[in-house]
Amino acid sequence: MSQDKKVVSVNERIPTLQEKRKQKANRRILAFVLLFFLLIVVLVYFQSPLSGVKTIHIDGNQLVADETILKASGLEEGMNIWHLSEGEREKAITSLKEIESAKIERELPVSVRIIVSEYPRVGYVADGDTYLPLLQNGETLDPIPNGQLVGDAPVLVGFNDDDDVLAQLGEELVQTAPEIVGRISEILFTPTSTQPSELTLYMTDGNEVKTNVESFAQSMQPYPQVAAQLDPEKQGVLYMKMSPYFKETEHDSQ
Repeated sequence: MSQDKKVVSVNERIPTLQEKRKQKANRRILAFVLLFFLLIVVLVYFQSPLSGVKTIHIDGNQLVADETILKASGLEEGMNIWHLSEGEREKAITSLKEIESAKIERELPVSVRIIVSEYPRVGYVADGDTYLPLLQNGETLDPIPNGQLVGDAPVLVGFNDDDDVLAQLGEELVQTAPEIVGRISEILFTPTSTQPSELTLYMTDGNEVKTNVESFAQSMQPYPQVAAQLDPEKQGVLYMKMSPYFKETEHDSQ
């Protein structure tokens, strides 16, 4: 009697097990169907205008116009956002003499952002009645008239388009403390037979300083402390080199 009950119980459970297996199989089929349609949607998106760039933003530029950067990048609205060839375009942007680095980023779904870093402007090279803004890398920009000179960097005189010296001085000025650079009015290139890279600086506090291009940043570092110890009644030249010293101007006796 107990064996009959056991047989009946198993037989009654068979339809339930079959139904569960059927439901499980249906769920698998549905998952495969959904995955298939998802892949189709993704494929259509990649190949359709839906993945085209709609807006291009440019950040970090002050010296270079948006249009110039955009033209150098070669990016255009409507391009596929997943086929931008970022490396090549970033390299093309950095070919602009004002641009130190560039980065292209996607902003999904349809925007692209170009982020640039420009070489800092460190001075103005005097050229007749105009001034050429000097960048850290030694490159000069288009001349600006005297009346439009900003005065946010020292004026450089007598360099005669010496690109190597200008590039070296540009690097040195960037490494010099801003509060010291801000006290420099003019930098004259005054080489001699014994000092081929000598500079003469005219400071906003009235001091005349002699130093060298190759050690400019290091030599000028103690200037505020040294200048504070000078006797304002004495006239002369302050030599900011390996060991700073002041040489008083000799006056002819009457």
